[in-house]
Amino acid sequence: MASADNAAQAPGFYRFQLGNLRALTVNDGFFRKPGSPAELIRNAGEEEVHAALREAFLPENHLDLLFTVPFLETPQGLIAFDIGTGGNFGPNSGKLAANLRAAGYGPEDVAHIVFTHLHVDHCSGLTDGEGRALYPRAQLHVPKPEADYWLSEEEARKAPEDARGGFDNARRRFAPYEGRMTLFTPGEEVLPGIRSVPTHGHTPGHTSFLVEDGGETLLILGDVTNRPELFLVHPTWQLVFDSNGDQAVATRRSVLDQAAADRLLVAAFHWPFPALGHVAKTADGYRMTPVVWSAEGK
Repeated sequence: MASADNAAQAPGFYRFQLGNLRALTVNDGFFRKPGSPAELIRNAGEEEVHAALREAFLPENHLDLLFTVPFLETPQGLIAFDIGTGGNFGPNSGKLAANLRAAGYGPEDVAHIVFTHLHVDHCSGLTDGEGRALYPRAQLHVPKPEADYWLSEEEARKAPEDARGGFDNARRRFAPYEGRMTLFTPGEEVLPGIRSVPTHGHTPGHTSFLVEDGGETLLILGDVTNRPELFLVHPTWQLVFDSNGDQAVATRRSVLDQAAADRLLVAAFHWPFPALGHVAKTADGYRMTPVVWSAEGK
């Protein structure tokens, strides 16, 4: 029987090949949201949500929100897509640094951090508890509409009082990186081989990315969906965190239609680890087929 000393899981990183590039996904843990998961969905009844949970063999008294960050290995250093929670979502979050070390990398190896959006769980890992930058040489790449919104004092003043924490968090996390942030317009190439795709709705400037190399393509979704058991199977459901629910749904359908038609490999921040798979259309929605685990990191 496992004792308290040896009950931990193996390190949470997964390597895979994308054309001539080596990539990896690195787990940042999870947050257990207590209560009925129906509380997280604006436009579905509690029984409908609980039926979907039962269908997916998920518990009905809580929902685990999962966090996984994709990375690309390049000769110049690692490219990260978002940078995780920084441990700000309870004791089961903030595992990114340890899992990245287990994969053979430290903060100094991260050359670029490309952001899908600036929600707390995607950018809080930029700094430590004292507010110091954790990535000493990283250049930050931020969608301009996201920066214009989350880093704006004017937008923060206009926001409801209970929503202002997200604005304060973003400004605080980015402050130590002054002079190391580049803004881009969604639709542009951000770095060689990395093209941004406007996927607004979850936030005003939410952006996804197509990474292409050697004839292969990876779609990095960010938060176009949350848990696939719910938001792929029921693509019209709106998460309470969506700033524009109708736009988020239209974006989700458009992007997932493309992913299915082009048979793209997909990485998503909130999918079960290793947070990689393919999307297929069904009669009413979509289903996700996870990658087959490979011990060789192919």
